[in-house]
Amino acid sequence: PRKSPHCNRYPLAPPAESRAAKALDWRVMIPIALQLYSVRDHCAKDFLGTIKRVAEMGYDGVEFAGYHGHSAAEIRATLDACGLKAVGSHTGIDQFTPETIGKVIEDHQTLGAPFPIVPWLPEEKRNTPESALATAQHLATLPAMLAGSGLKTGFHVHDGDVKPLSDGRTAWDIIAAETGPDFLLQWDTANGMYGGADAVTALRAHPGRGLSVHLKEHVEGDAAAIIGEGDVPWAEVFEACENVAGTQVYVVEAERYADYDPLVVVEKCLANLKQMLGRS
Repeated sequence: PRKSPHCNRYPLAPPAESRAAKALDWRVMIPIALQLYSVRDHCAKDFLGTIKRVAEMGYDGVEFAGYHGHSAAEIRATLDACGLKAVGSHTGIDQFTPETIGKVIEDHQTLGAPFPIVPWLPEEKRNTPESALATAQHLATLPAMLAGSGLKTGFHVHDGDVKPLSDGRTAWDIIAAETGPDFLLQWDTANGMYGGADAVTALRAHPGRGLSVHLKEHVEGDAAAIIGEGDVPWAEVFEACENVAGTQVYVVEAERYADYDPLVVVEKCLANLKQMLGRS
């Protein structure tokens, strides 16, 4: 099996004495969920069975990327039966319309999923300062559509969002500036690094707005890296999430695979992550 040349670059667990020194710190408090896009092929074949398998691995929750033909009530029953929480979803910006937002709210309330997050923008919506500003101003209107529902929306970063535009700013900068404190900025460690940013600065730059953070490994030229076997400075990420970003949930994501089945990959990611967090 492939082994990253960087796999020993960062220790997988802090010293025992530091774990004991602060029992209720970031290593034990933030739950770990899986973005189900990571196991999309399995979900397409057996969605509810895949959710059960994720629970058996030891994940605390799931983030959705579609429901594969199942109702929110049916999915909620499966979650309750296997002890998982719904932590949110990736919901397309086209679902934030007067005609569709009622169904979005209903489904998320049924699921108990607090964060319907816009996952992606077409390039033309964010590749100039002007288009990024227009998009950001539109995104700023979305929280009002959820008023009184108990839900919060936000935006999930991709590599193109952190690349400098013609005025030196990035689409991520503009979205952050134009949206309010109740709009989540869902950082993704690897997506940011593939775009040329570092894994931590964005978390520290926007206090309280990283309630949900995607944890994904980065190795240049290897998009199939497993968490803990790459270049992400995980200890710094955890510190920033807990101390600045206000993170309420870590969301593991693995989009590509080399040597293992996707279910094996996400199980390995969880095992390494728990070891780094001192939970194993």
